[in-house]
Formats: sequence, structure tokens, C-alpha cells
Amino acid sequence: MDVASKLHLVDWLVLSLTLIFIVAYGTYVTRKNTNVTDFIKGGNDTKWWTIGLSVMATQASAITFLSTPGQAFHSGMGFVQFYFGLPIAMVIICLVFIPIYHKLKVYTAYEFLEGRFDLKTRSLTAILFLVQRGLAAGITIFAPAIILSAVLGWDLLTLNIIIGFLVIIYTVSGGTKAVNVTQKQQMVIIFIGMLSAFFMIMSQLPENITFTNALEIAGANDKMQVLDFSFDLSNRYTVWTGILGGTFLMLSYFGTDQSQVQRYLSGKSVRESQLGLIFNGLLKVPMQFFILLIGVMVFVFYQFNPAPLNFNPGANEAIKKSDYANAYAALEFRHREIEKTKTAIFADGFQKSEKEMIQLLNAEDAKVKAQSKEIIDKIDEENELKKIESNDKDYVFIHFILNNLPRGLIGLLLAVILSAAMSSTASELNALASTTAIDLYKRNVKGEKNEAHFVKASKWFTLLWGLIAISVACVANLFDNLIQLVNIIGSIFYGNVLGIFLLAFFFKKVKGNSVFIAAVVTQLLIFAIFYFGIYVPELNGLSPVISYLWLNFIGCILVLFFALALVFKSINIQSKITLLITAVAIFKISFDILNDVSLSIIHVITLIILFLSLGFFNVNKQVLNK
Repeated sequence: MDVASKLHLVDWLVLSLTLIFIVAYGTYVTRKNTNVTDFIKGGNDTKWWTIGLSVMATQASAITFLSTPGQAFHSGMGFVQFYFGLPIAMVIICLVFIPIYHKLKVYTAYEFLEGRFDLKTRSLTAILFLVQRGLAAGITIFAPAIILSAVLGWDLLTLNIIIGFLVIIYTVSGGTKAVNVTQKQQMVIIFIGMLSAFFMIMSQLPENITFTNALEIAGANDKMQVLDFSFDLSNRYTVWTGILGGTFLMLSYFGTDQSQVQRYLSGKSVRESQLGLIFNGLLKVPMQFFILLIGVMVFVFYQFNPAPLNFNPGANEAIKKSDYANAYAALEFRHREIEKTKTAIFADGFQKSEKEMIQLLNAEDAKVKAQSKEIIDKIDEENELKKIESNDKDYVFIHFILNNLPRGLIGLLLAVILSAAMSSTASELNALASTTAIDLYKRNVKGEKNEAHFVKASKWFTLLWGLIAISVACVANLFDNLIQLVNIIGSIFYGNVLGIFLLAFFFKKVKGNSVFIAAVVTQLLIFAIFYFGIYVPELNGLSPVISYLWLNFIGCILVLFFALALVFKSINIQSKITLLITAVAIFKISFDILNDVSLSIIHVITLIILFLSLGFFNVNKQVLNK
């Protein structure tokens, strides 16, 4: 792809000025942060709308705006179900987590755990956070870098370094307040950019194709199936997976992940923090729905315009230089013929009688694409120097941007992608530095140190984690879908961490040693479940035993079970009976899974009932009355 033909001077100006403004503004307005409260908690003067936008920007990384439209392009709107648990989680966090954090005046979520349990539990939980968030920070840099590198021809290593250091500059300078104030500007840019993209897509459809017609065409191609009420727990995205598994993931992420907790700990009051999270809960699902809808409209656009067989330009370049060029060209020819047939059908809109023909053509095109991916995978196996990815979900939207949008808007959309990368990475680096400084360094450093010392230490830790994130980005490889990779990493750790916090909040009989042992055992089991129940089956082309979203629920259940089992003698008789029944249920479910019986909704409901019963019989009534 000829970069010069795609990016005009106007695009370069829009892109450069946007990024320079964000970095300069964040550095300038927070240049006088000299104490720990200012640097880590943003001076405790943040308004609710800033908190809401900051929380949203932290979660909405560049991966969201690159991968989500591609996800919808290939698989439709069903991914929105992943977020159905978010509003529920927001309410629970507002009622339970925020009042406790503010009352104790903690700098990090994990600081609370030492007072409730002990230092080793606090340190373990902080380390679990640092590991998973450190990896995620690298991916949030890597995601836009690898795609922009492939599409624009920019050097990948250079892009990783540029994105990383732009973020490091203002995050080191201003800490939490710098992150908060810049994320407001970034979210404004993101909203403007995505709205502009949507209206440009609609304007480029044929004149006789209205928005209603576009939705009908998308529906005929099975892209508008938003809700899946099936009880197949191996299916990643269903209503039940989103509400149950998603609630546990969102509780873990927003309630215990320091990159999010730090956003609302900076609130001026409990009420401001709560309003900020409620604002996020109300706006996040519609925003994700809209981004997915953009992907679906891109799909409709390509029903009337030629689309490549594979959107990854790196893969296409590798094919041209390989021995498979002729075989691939034959597949491209067949793909174009299918496209022409579908375009002719949709020329006058969509008629219900044409649906069967459309589905047959889609099935045939799916076979062609599967064969093309087999060729790319063969080239990848033969090429030991460079990873060549057959998955092209993350390239769909950027391909559309560069080839179909006008000058200036291309620069704005690239600014959206890089702004999103910077906003989420800044939050992550800020949280990683704060956790390292407060939970590990400050807690273990010898001698009295003044606040200026810890501010300086936080800045050095920000720089260190920034360099680690850049290093992770430089050695990372593409996964099936980048947005899924981030969620998978989180799901492996989050359930365990959430369980630790629930034990701290509600189960007064559980002490430090028991929760520490339970957390270590649980984490090892979650690693094993992910490897043998999800990774190995998918590697062998089989369906996973469960969706990765259920790892949050399982991790939370297991850490509670093991912790209560370790204090079995001190809990009441009702809890002992419930715990024994839970042990039998866990054994039965494990037996079923080992005998090739997939995790079922009956299994999950059983565990939920037992989980709630254990909570009811052990809950610390003092917490509820506060």
C-alpha cells in the first residue's frame, strides 16, 4: 500500500496536532503535582463526569476501535452481550466497594487487604494485578502499532516506542490527574471520530439503500442477531454468559483492578465517584452497540464495493511472493464472483425470498475464506522470520478508513485509534506505578521518607512500567482477536482477586493465612482449567469446555470455597453443611467435565445458589449496616 496516496498533508496535520495537544495539555495542567495525594489520587477533586469519561476511556483502548468493528464485520452484533453484566456490576460497586474505599482513605485497592488480612495477602494480590495488567499494557500498545505498521508501512518497533513514550511523558509528569484530564479530551475526539465514520459509511451506500435497507441486508447475512439465549456455555457470547460471567468479570475489573479503582478514588466525594460509575454503566453498553453497528455497516458497504479476500496487507504481500500465489488468485477470483452475485441481489434492497440464496452464497464464500486462511497458515509455517497472521478481524476497519474516507477524516480516525491507545495505556501505567510504589515499595522500604520521595519513586516506577510495556509490545504476536486476548488475560486472574476482596468485605471468620493459601491454589487451578479446558481444545480445532468468561466465576467460587474450608472449624453449622454440599457439587462437576460432559447451565446455577448461601450464612453484618 502506497502510504503517500492514502495520507494527505491534511491528515498528517490533524493527526500530529491532536496528539501534540493531548500530551502538552496533560503535562501543562498537572505540572505542579508535588505530593502523593495529587499524584496518585488526583487531588481528590475530580467531578463525576470526568470520572465517568476516564473510566470509559481506560476500558476503551485502541483495541476497542480496531477489533470491535472487525468482530461485528465477521460475526455480527452478538459481542455486545459480553457487556450485559456491566450495569449490574456498577450498582454493586457503588453500594459496596466505593464507600469502603473512601472511608478507609486508601491509595490503592490492595492497601485495604493488609489491614483486613496481612501483608503477604496484600502483596500477592498486588502482584497478580501487576502481572496481568503489565501484559495488558503491552497489548494496548501493540494492538494499534502492529495494525498501523502493516497498513501504513511504518516500522513496528518504532511505532511501539513512539506510542509508549508519548504516554510516558504526561503520565510521569502529572500522574492520575494528568490521566483524568487528558482522557476527557481523548473521549471527545473518539466520539467525534466514530460518529463521523458512521455517517460517512451511510453516505457512501447506494442512494436507494436507506438505513432500514442496510439493516435488512445485514440481517439477511446473520449480522443482526444481538441476543443468544442458548445454554451452551462453550459459546463465548450469550445472554447468560454476559449477565453471569460478564458480571463477575466487570465486578473484578472495575472493583479490584487498580487501573479502574484509581479513576474513582480521585473523586471529590463518594457521591461523585458513584455518579461517575453509574454514568459509565449507562453509556458503555450503547457505545459498544454503536461501535459494533459501525462494523456491521462496513459489512453492508462491502456488499456494494469490492472487498479483499483477506484484509491483512502483510498476508497479501507474503502470498504474492510465495509458491501459492496462483492458488490464492483462483480463490480471489471465486470470491469476486460471489461478491458480484450478492451485489446484484442487493441492488434493489433485500427481498425475503432472496434470503436462502444469500445464505448459500455466504456459505460458499466462507469455504473460500477458510481455504485462503489455510494457504496463509502454510506460508506462516514455512516462514520462520516473521509471523504472518491469517486472521484479519483487526484490519477490517483500518482498511475501510484508509481506502474510503476523505482527507482530514482519515487523520482524525487515526488520531482516535492512537488516542484510545494512549488513554488506556496511561491509566494502566499510572495504576502499575501506584501499586508498585504504595503496595510494594512504600510498605517494605526502611526508614522515614517524605512525600516528595514517594512522588519521585512513583514517577520512576511509571517510567519502568512504560519500558516493560513497550518491551512486551515489541515481542507480542497476534491472537485470534486482540480484544479477546485482553479479556482472556483478565479472566485468568480477575476471579481469584474478586474472591479475595469478597472474603475481605463479608467473611469475617476468614483470616490471612487461609485466604493466602486459597488464592495460590485457586490461581494454579485456573491456569490448569484454561490450559486443558480452553487452550488445548481450541489448538486442536475442538470446542472449549467452557467460555473464558466463566473463569471469573469459577475463580471467585474456588477461592471462597478453599478459604472457608481452611477455617471449617470456626464457621457455623449452616455454613459447614453448605460447604460440604459445595464440595460434592465441585467434585461432580469436575467428574462430568473429565468424562467429556461440557459445563452446563445446571452446573452454574447450582454453584451460584451454593455461593449465595455461603455468603448469606457467613456475611459480616457490620459491613452491610455501614
